[in-house]
Amino acid sequence: MVISKTVIPKRMHAVLLLGNGGPEQLEYRTDVPVPEPGADEVLLRVGAAGVNNTDVNTRIGWYSKNVVSGTNDGGDGFAVDVTDDGSWDGVALSFPRIQGADIAGVVVAVGANIDSKRVGERVLVRPMQTAMVDDRRDCQTIGSEFDGGFAQFCAVHGSEALPITSDLDDTALASFPCAYSTAEGMLHKAGLADGERVLITGASGGVGSAAVQLAKRRGAHVIAVASKAKWADVEALGADQLLDRNDDLLEALGPNSIDVVADVVAGPGFPALLDLLVKQGRYVTSGAIAGPIVDLDVRTLYLKDLTLLGSTNQPYEVFENLVGYIERGEIVPVVAATYPLADIGAAQEDFLAKKFTGKLVLIPPAVDA
Repeated sequence: MVISKTVIPKRMHAVLLLGNGGPEQLEYRTDVPVPEPGADEVLLRVGAAGVNNTDVNTRIGWYSKNVVSGTNDGGDGFAVDVTDDGSWDGVALSFPRIQGADIAGVVVAVGANIDSKRVGERVLVRPMQTAMVDDRRDCQTIGSEFDGGFAQFCAVHGSEALPITSDLDDTALASFPCAYSTAEGMLHKAGLADGERVLITGASGGVGSAAVQLAKRRGAHVIAVASKAKWADVEALGADQLLDRNDDLLEALGPNSIDVVADVVAGPGFPALLDLLVKQGRYVTSGAIAGPIVDLDVRTLYLKDLTLLGSTNQPYEVFENLVGYIERGEIVPVVAATYPLADIGAAQEDFLAKKFTGKLVLIPPAVDA
């Protein structure tokens, strides 16, 4: 049984990912069946959906162990086989897939086990989801393991769609879920505390700019790494000190000067990040846009008693807290540009060019009455 208070069409506009490769694998369709929510699911009318690295990484199969270079090296796909392990889970991705992990929308129908009072609720969707896994050390990513928000409608488990009360529009709200929960998850896992010094790489990107705001909210001293052209934008978010991504970080800051490194870049600059850390410092990462293969001197790791942390799965409280920050106005959206859903190829091209600060957001067409 599905409960709805509105007429829901049988077909919708959506972008289908047909396989791994370049933008040609993204097909905009107007005849995709609207999903019917299961017993424990809600059906959302998607108001807006943000663009993320994970969308591009999934399309090109960057998560495959056969890929050893950065995301930007494979914008049109990689010349290696990624079909067997190109998803977040390290297994074959199922096609066609509707991507999109950044979703703001309204509940328009509910399954049999969901309170009908939720119809009409504004929600944000938790990108890293645990409701459908038995082991809470695992998670599934919406838009990767199952269909996401690059469509007019999306069905998700009721517990993964959190109600939100905010004067912000859907475009602004859609800039938060993936980037901000990733950043908050990193800082939560690293235990960043008031007064500590944190270095944030890729600070003008979605996750990086989110981390700047969230670290300042925790009372940290924020040192942000971004291209000089974007310094004014990043400073406005609360950065205390700015460094160019081409600067010699060790020369600029000195060894043993940073309590926490929050890194989404990795690549050739990785060794210096560990040298910057104080003894018993913490390094946390949720990405490797400059390349996943790095040089690690194990002596630096154990002689300095460092902690290296990977951050993907997030405790449920991370997203709950994020919704609270938004509702109380403790963090602000940073939307660089919006695009019609049909222009997803242009949006991802601009995303890879990295000439903006914050987030790019896709807007699906209005639903015909």
